[in-house]
Amino acid sequence: MSITFRPQIKDLAAYKPGKPIEDVKKEYGLTKVIKLASNENPLGCSPKVKEAITNQFDQLSLYPDGNATSLKEAIASKFAIKATQVLPSSGSDEMVDQVAKTFIQEGDEVILADVTFPRYLSTTKMMGGIPVVVPLKDFSYDLEGMSKAITDKTRLIWLCNPNNPTGTMFTEKTLIDFLEQVPANIIVIYDEAYREFVTRDDYPMDSTYLLEKYPNVIIMRTFSKAYGLAALRVGYTLASEEILNEINKIRGPFNVNTLAQVAAISALEDEAFLQESYQVNVDGKNYLYDTFKEMGIEYAPSETNHVFFNTKKDANEVFIALQRRGVIIRPIYGSYARVSIGTMEENKIFIQHLKEVL
Repeated sequence: MSITFRPQIKDLAAYKPGKPIEDVKKEYGLTKVIKLASNENPLGCSPKVKEAITNQFDQLSLYPDGNATSLKEAIASKFAIKATQVLPSSGSDEMVDQVAKTFIQEGDEVILADVTFPRYLSTTKMMGGIPVVVPLKDFSYDLEGMSKAITDKTRLIWLCNPNNPTGTMFTEKTLIDFLEQVPANIIVIYDEAYREFVTRDDYPMDSTYLLEKYPNVIIMRTFSKAYGLAALRVGYTLASEEILNEINKIRGPFNVNTLAQVAAISALEDEAFLQESYQVNVDGKNYLYDTFKEMGIEYAPSETNHVFFNTKKDANEVFIALQRRGVIIRPIYGSYARVSIGTMEENKIFIQHLKEVL
């Protein structure tokens, strides 16, 4: 008698993260490798975070606070909302899974973009949902197309703003116009993983007010990007108490570890580090823009810490050729790739080798 598996996962592929730096060094015999593939903060994290973590080393034998009480209170205080509207998670990845498990039933339709964070699609299929994929327009979300895709079977809509991997964004007005068209029984998950890097004034930076006006909205944020805590896996979700109470039923009891909790609290307090990260990103982005223009490379204007660009070749071949030279980027599809914005030194090394490869 053979082992059987859920049919919903038959056609799913395991997520393939970018190669670790040490693996690339060994494979190609390199002594120095720069990783510009996973949208990590090139400055690392706040010194205050490191100090806070060190002070917790004698607590490693104890289970973490399963309620993440202090972290919830810190987030609530920072953004002027109730602690009961906050639910920390082990990165945004875990929350994507938890949302899918909470809301999606077999046969439910889930609307998402064709080029966006891949976990939206895989968790939809995992739960037996039916993905309704709406193509991007000029590398940006087509919210009008998404609103037209709504049917009486629609259960969830995934929005990533700014979008990963294209880096593009839609405005506050566009978002409000869209939400006004979404029936109140449909959940809209609004993923703001890259909000701290946005430079445009028409972005809905203070989006928490949406929770009161639209009770069907769930806002997701993370400490992995601008705050530089990717290794600790910590993010948080903002939503109504009713929604979070239901998600809590399927949440693991100790999903956010102690070091992640104290690190996130310290990261929130260090505004100077966040501002420095923002400025390094702006300067690096402008450098890449200028150089791409000189090289005749098409790119999508970005409001994130990465740039989506057209290599005009097979992006996977460019990816491999750059790896051999000690630079890791992310091929996306066809001739399109994504490069994370690093320090200015790293950006210049990337450009130097890209010129050689192209």
